Amino acid sequence: MTVSRRSMLAGAAGVTLAAGAVTAAAAGSAMASPAAGQPLRRDADGQGYLVGCGMADATGAPAGQGMMGYSELDQVATGLLMRTWVRAYIIVDRATGDRVVFASADIACLFQSVHLAVLQQLAQRFGDLYTERNVNINATHNHNSCGGTAREYAYSLAAYGFQQNSHDAEVNGIVNAIAAAHDRLAPGTLLLGTGELHDASANRSKVAFDLNPPEDKAEFPAAIDPMLTVLRLRQGGRDIGAITWFATHGTSLTDRNTLISADNKGYASYRWEHDEMGVRHQDGPAGFVAAFAQTNAGDMTPNLNVIPWHPSGPTEDNRANCAIIGERQFQAARAAFDSARPMRSGGVDSVLRYVNMADTAVDGDYTPDGKPARTSPAMMGASAAATSSEDNWNTQLPFLQEGDTNPLVAALGGLDGPIEQWMRDVQAPKLIVAPLGTLPPRPWNPQVLPIQIMRIGEIVLASGPAEYTIVSGLRIRRLVARALGVSVENVLLQGYANGYSGYVTTPEEYVSQQYEGGETLYGRWTLSAYMQEFDRLARALAARTDLGRGPAPLDWTSGLQPDFLPAVPPDVPAAGHAFGDVVTPPAANYGSGQTVAVEFAGAHPNNDFHTGGTYFEVQQAAGADWRRLYDDNDWCTELHWSRPDGQPAASIVRIQWTVPDGAPAGRYRIQYTGDSRDAGGTLTRFTGTSGEFTIG
Repeated sequence: MTVSRRSMLAGAAGVTLAAGAVTAAAAGSAMASPAAGQPLRRDADGQGYLVGCGMADATGAPAGQGMMGYSELDQVATGLLMRTWVRAYIIVDRATGDRVVFASADIACLFQSVHLAVLQQLAQRFGDLYTERNVNINATHNHNSCGGTAREYAYSLAAYGFQQNSHDAEVNGIVNAIAAAHDRLAPGTLLLGTGELHDASANRSKVAFDLNPPEDKAEFPAAIDPMLTVLRLRQGGRDIGAITWFATHGTSLTDRNTLISADNKGYASYRWEHDEMGVRHQDGPAGFVAAFAQTNAGDMTPNLNVIPWHPSGPTEDNRANCAIIGERQFQAARAAFDSARPMRSGGVDSVLRYVNMADTAVDGDYTPDGKPARTSPAMMGASAAATSSEDNWNTQLPFLQEGDTNPLVAALGGLDGPIEQWMRDVQAPKLIVAPLGTLPPRPWNPQVLPIQIMRIGEIVLASGPAEYTIVSGLRIRRLVARALGVSVENVLLQGYANGYSGYVTTPEEYVSQQYEGGETLYGRWTLSAYMQEFDRLARALAARTDLGRGPAPLDWTSGLQPDFLPAVPPDVPAAGHAFGDVVTPPAANYGSGQTVAVEFAGAHPNNDFHTGGTYFEVQQAAGADWRRLYDDNDWCTELHWSRPDGQPAASIVRIQWTVPDGAPAGRYRIQYTGDSRDAGGTLTRFTGTSGEFTIG
């Protein structure tokens, strides 16, 4: 079965930690720190917090494995455009000792099974210091990361099964980034900046948005959420990091891309960290860490032209669009950062509770018609299988369309059969394609999911494991703001957090059964259930009462994990060559805007991910030495991997460098480092170096 794009992940890990079960105090609801709105108590040095930022490489398999984001079986990785990173921030209230962790990963989504593994490793490393309660892990939702990292069948099968190597890369990257932030904790301050950005998103489901009541639509005159929020972190007089929240999808590169990348938000991070701050991550811990996190981006596309099956805008070049949308986020964030003001109130809080979204009774106070309702086990609709036409060139099921009720769906293996009538009623008017929550041998996606409220000074994050449309986010933000007595502008809906479970539309939007409605898995009243549970949690936090942890989520670590990819054969060099030989040399001279291309007799890139390092360097002559100017994490470079015709165990590695404006004139070369694997599994590192060429 092909699970359509963004039908990905799962809800967060409640887990029996290695050091023992999570205690009620660690996993429960009420915090001991001061209530929201209280003035920040500052230490003698005038700095009320300990702050730390860190980042780590989380890049998985760049070749031969399925990618995650679009869940298209023909989107198999063929190389690397940019590495994917995790950026972590730790903030400690010096008055109370309470702390929170915010980690943003350049991946499509955060699977419940990944979250579970991260919490286990954090427990082994830090004991009960960092737990499911005070750790928020979220995804930028780029659609170009490594697939197969999930243990949940709905998401791994779309990438040819579970891939342990890429799973480990994500888990280790998250843990290492948090550890790096922990190691850099020092007295600091927080500043808050805000702004608006109107030309980096468009509403891809306007027909659904227009079904909302006038009072909701009035909050978004252009049918987008332009709000941009920046948290600026300083140690003494030095800026060490920033978190920027803004809602737009990571789909600029589209489903035609087969290079691992971080899409528009990753580009924005690169611009700030690399071009502005001069940080090269492989040289050691980053001096400045710039995360670009999501909010309620469920119906927000970066493809501004909003043309079905022709994702584009502002240009017809998808890669150029990625840089343009990323640049716009960076410039808006930099302006808000520069005008940021110190927090007026302080302290940190965090609370997390699990909810059984497969069967939640909803009070009429949270439904549009005032009548009680309920949710059901997860069901994917026909319009979800059809995929989002504004962000895709292709569809896996061309006979389905958004909003379609085509009876041909009944022919899809009988998946619309074993569903009880009450479930159909809850899911109506959805035409069910796959009852994910009731498929054997266990649910194919999570049914028990976490919601979390995290306060960082004046900012409140209402965090959920889904993609919330802008009006869905607004309704939750209003409730949380009212319960906590804060401004709704200071409450952000942090989507893609601590798990993944499809989309959340309003009940009004759901009726149109656009892509987002088809992926609202727990039925028409999914948002109503979230509103009820966020309201309960926020009220409990305000009253300093403990609701308890809630039902335990499924442990995804047990059970069969299918892998449908054939074993990778031992490496042999391309015919007539040794490992590292130059197969296609560079030309003698290049100028700005031209692309240098060199091909090497290489080895399979998955043999060693070169985590925290690089597969290649673009080097410039410096006297008798050579210095690295660019590598595989730069936007101007690409690594392409392929098998030569008729040689199923050989690899050709093509390195491309498009000479940027401002590249210094001089003599250059490209150096590639690979790792060959023999029949016994032994790896041997080798290096290939191109001939020299000149940049004039």
